[in-house]
Amino acid sequence: MKKLAIIGASYLQQPLIEKAKSLGIETHVFAWKCGDIGEEIADVFYPISIIEKEEILAKCREIGIDGVCSIASDLAAITVNYVASEMGLVGNTMECTAISTNKHLMREAFEKNGDPSPKSVLVESLDDLDVDKLIFPVIVKPTDRSGSRGITKLYSKDGLAEAIENAKSQGFEKKALVEEFATGQEYSVEYVSYKGVHHFLALTKKFTTGAPGFIETGHLEPAPVSGDVLEKVQAVVNHALDTLQIKNSASHTELKIAKDGTIRIIEIGGRMGGDCIGSNLVELSTGVDFVKCVIDIALGNKPDLTPIHGKGAAGVRYVFGAEDVKVCERLKAEHPEMLVEEDIHEITNADVTDSSSRFGMFLMKADSIDDLAEYLPEDVEE
Repeated sequence: MKKLAIIGASYLQQPLIEKAKSLGIETHVFAWKCGDIGEEIADVFYPISIIEKEEILAKCREIGIDGVCSIASDLAAITVNYVASEMGLVGNTMECTAISTNKHLMREAFEKNGDPSPKSVLVESLDDLDVDKLIFPVIVKPTDRSGSRGITKLYSKDGLAEAIENAKSQGFEKKALVEEFATGQEYSVEYVSYKGVHHFLALTKKFTTGAPGFIETGHLEPAPVSGDVLEKVQAVVNHALDTLQIKNSASHTELKIAKDGTIRIIEIGGRMGGDCIGSNLVELSTGVDFVKCVIDIALGNKPDLTPIHGKGAAGVRYVFGAEDVKVCERLKAEHPEMLVEEDIHEITNADVTDSSSRFGMFLMKADSIDDLAEYLPEDVEE
């Protein structure tokens, strides 16, 4: 029986653990013990924090694992690739890991290699900026976080110092980026790469709250774009994946397409996207078992891109309040066959400040994106 190390035990890793077990693979899960679902469903659970690379490496050597992986976590990806590198298993290099998990290093790599992305400045305080030369609006964000944490859009220098401190407080490196604001509709691009060959899976339309926090309210696959636009997106992303040296993993690219067709990369993660995109939407819309592809690669096998069912449309809507719940109830009443899954928690008066503080979600599928339109969130103008 193959043995697979999985870094992380939260709900994000649940599809990965369950998929591996369904394939007859023994799962060895590493994470801080805090009652997460992965602790319960893993074949073997080890209460070791995902950042303790050396301790996890020692245990993986003792176990004799055949592969190591994680999904939807930049922090876990660091340990995944470290263990893989040290044990001669399949993964990305540590150089790739450094530039794909730090937004400042990523921006530098993009600029050096001609990949289109917003200009940015690395700061630790307001003193690091020549404020008079900034062109507003700007985005302030941590260098090393995801899930809309610590992001602020500013239209003037008012509040800039506070935004920098907020971004620093949310990050691990305690540094921030101040970058120009890229206009346009936001999308994500889902890929899987093996031995340096990149395979496009899906283009996802993103719905957000808009400024100041840009928290995702939903996603839709396939994104409604022309064939020409899709071809340009793939060319841009293929080049950027090479820039970041992503060779053996899933990847999740966030980008914007302006009204004039200009494409600008916001960031790329050398791992599967979260927010149900990689774990649910890709398979629902394309038929490709994306989670199994991640396992295939970790075990040194070419990812199986054969669709397990026909193509269609898929979407997810996140719950911010009672109105979203009403939409879910209407969907169940009007088209129960379109509801794939709902996970809605008790709604409180607490503010939704990032993706982790939303009150749940519901997943949908249909034959076409038109069928899903009335149940998706509204587009928010920038």
